[in-house]
Amino acid sequence: MSRKVIITCAITGSVHTPSMSPHLPITPEDIAKQAIDAANAGASILHLHARDPETGFPSPDPHVFMEFLPKIRAATDVVINISTGGGMNMNVRDRIRAAREAAPEMASLNMGTMNFGLFPALAGRNDWTHSWEPEFLESSRDFVFKNTFSDIETILADLGDANGTRFEFECYDVGHLYTLAHFVDRGLIKGPIFIQFVLGVLGGIGADPDNLAHLKRTADKLFGDQYQFSVLGAGRHQMPLASMAAAMGGNVRVGLEDNLYLRKGELAPDNASQVRKIREVLDGLSLEIATPDDARAQLGLKGADKVSF
Repeated sequence: MSRKVIITCAITGSVHTPSMSPHLPITPEDIAKQAIDAANAGASILHLHARDPETGFPSPDPHVFMEFLPKIRAATDVVINISTGGGMNMNVRDRIRAAREAAPEMASLNMGTMNFGLFPALAGRNDWTHSWEPEFLESSRDFVFKNTFSDIETILADLGDANGTRFEFECYDVGHLYTLAHFVDRGLIKGPIFIQFVLGVLGGIGADPDNLAHLKRTADKLFGDQYQFSVLGAGRHQMPLASMAAAMGGNVRVGLEDNLYLRKGELAPDNASQVRKIREVLDGLSLEIATPDDARAQLGLKGADKVSF
């Protein structure tokens, strides 16, 4: 086959807490090292959040991002994708601060307001390293992940129009695809469109193969051949749904933001191990892995020489 599969690796996120795995990167040094290792293992895009280096709490601080972004860029030609999803402690202005300053090639953009339940992770655990962790998870019982039409318009203008950043449109349910189509119809989003189907988050669409197929059918109806897709399966659904995505003609996302395990009962020692594992699947399907420059060409990115870090 001639197509090349983009591997995105989400390095740390803001969902998992430090007590859940000793391998979750927290400090800028650890984030940079694991990001570089993941790129060297075959990831062409890195999806990045930041954390307080002392406590591991999700951080929107551009200064923390700038402690690892230049190191990653100096060591690899990987595409940098900065989250605008942030964490539960952040408003929309906080969530876009780092991306506004860094002007990356890509940023994530969540396409709908939703419940986002992390509290089931409390079950069966009492050995918390930091007092904020159980409080943070419990607070998600009454948390609404706010991504209104106005929020989306703000991010499109402040990052896309102002900095030439293109977006990974994160769609947690079918309705989010229709919201994306609304912005396409208004001319605020132009192709090539890169959609991340997100399955398995409590509050979003379930991590079932039928649901992935339905998302794909809906996107085909709305966007025709003007889009590419990738798949994020939360937790234990990561590798099965990524494998299905590859077989369906899509791209894949792995990383410790989405899943802390390499296989049942075995914590992943780092992000690169998950990249290597999905590469084995892709090799088995006779699919070629996209390089960072392949990803730039496929997604119409501005180039690493036009970022601000």
